[in-house]
Amino acid sequence: MDEDMADIISHASTMHDVGKITVPDSILLKPGKLTQEEFGLMKTHTTKGAEIIKEIFVTDNRVFKEFCYNIALSHHEKWDGKGYPHGLKGDEIPLAAQVVSIADVYDALVSDRVYKPAFSYDVAYQMILDGECGQFNPKLMDCFRMARKEFEKKAKALQ
Repeated sequence: MDEDMADIISHASTMHDVGKITVPDSILLKPGKLTQEEFGLMKTHTTKGAEIIKEIFVTDNRVFKEFCYNIALSHHEKWDGKGYPHGLKGDEIPLAAQVVSIADVYDALVSDRVYKPAFSYDVAYQMILDGECGQFNPKLMDCFRMARKEFEKKAKALQ
């Protein structure tokens, strides 16, 4: 991955959860565990986000739009095929979505949510390495290990 691709992924990643505008606040802001039905509705934010980008998002940059689309659609896919919405496995998952997936999980772990307090940076790091948040590309996990302090630094800056 070169710097240009990393830059495109960084900017396109901001659209990863655009589909959540279609999910009711009663689900997004629910302090407790979601029911199976509620979680099913929450998972639609990936396909709805991809539809929004495809149908509404206007840009002359075709590559950027494709990255936005792939990230929104596939950022919850897992390396072992146990993710959603399509159960993609391994390199079937667009690389940009794989990268954003790790960052998204890390952010969710180290941030307070209505349904949970933030985990420490050390605990979040270990949870990802231990596979508690799903399986990720082993090569990207090597990158994650090398970038551990950068993840922590960025998370602190955003909080």
